[in-house]
Amino acid sequence: MKIFKVIKENDEQWSEIIKKSTGFDFYHTICYHELEKDGEPILLVAINGNSFIAFPLIKRQIPNSHFYDCTSAYGYLGPITNVSVENRNSDLEKYFKNNVKKFFLEDNIVACFSRLHPIINNHKLLTDFGKILDINKTISIDLSISAEEQRREYRKSNKYEINKLRKNGYTVVEAKTEEEINTFISIYLETMNKVNAADNYFFDNEYFYKFLNNNCFNSKLLLAKKDNIITAGAIFTITNNIMQYHLAGTRQDYARETPMKLILDEARLLANDLDLKHLHLGGGVGGSDEDSLFKFKSGFSKNTHMFKVWQYIANKEVYDKLVDEKGADKENKYFPLYRS
Repeated sequence: MKIFKVIKENDEQWSEIIKKSTGFDFYHTICYHELEKDGEPILLVAINGNSFIAFPLIKRQIPNSHFYDCTSAYGYLGPITNVSVENRNSDLEKYFKNNVKKFFLEDNIVACFSRLHPIINNHKLLTDFGKILDINKTISIDLSISAEEQRREYRKSNKYEINKLRKNGYTVVEAKTEEEINTFISIYLETMNKVNAADNYFFDNEYFYKFLNNNCFNSKLLLAKKDNIITAGAIFTITNNIMQYHLAGTRQDYARETPMKLILDEARLLANDLDLKHLHLGGGVGGSDEDSLFKFKSGFSKNTHMFKVWQYIANKEVYDKLVDEKGADKENKYFPLYRS
């Protein structure tokens, strides 16, 4: 029996489907999507017998029109399934793609964009459906090898600096109090302002509290302290054998000593204790493999993944009209172009 349905954020089926998937991350959960401020979270689900493909998206109205488009929440998403991505069900995939296309047209959805997950390799579920682009490499620590082998992959300077941090009295603890969380939030915002981060990297206090206290995934806020002063912090998530390095910041007075390196080393040890498979550090800023953030992360591992995005135009006629009305530069690679 084949079924296609659209699940909204207040539907308990969302969580049930995510839990049944073979490969998923916290980004796919309803709790994470409920943090979205712009647009309506939806989960498109195609079912064929006991198998399914599900695709979480954010539906947004296109300004000054009665049309919509879809995007993914911030992070690494894309479709998920309860069958092996390597041994996919071609009949299910065909049903999924045909019904997604039909839904887009019936709901006046002009275009869709989604970031994909570098570790799950879910881009394979979108083969011959829209356009898949390679953006940049991301870094992960392979937790399937021994802790000693993991550390041998560290850049030599990292090993020295981490040892020096411990020798100089730095420790890493998990945040337990409201005061510690609030201090981290102020450090995070200070860091984002320092690097002139884009608006979507700024969150209010409610975001952090909801993120750290949700019912869908485990999250930990690790803090580096020296002389009982919080010098840096980072939020890590733990979902389906993957630990993600999510949001982080360092107090500028301590930036030269790079206490974040000690936090990442302690997170790795914690991930090993939890018997996880990957500590995913992510990539650089804006699709770069050469910026300082990517170089910082690559000092912990040589293990890389390709981060991809998916672009799909459901209604070419309307899309082109919106682009013309915008007067957008058609050489611009931004997608959808009418939002550039």
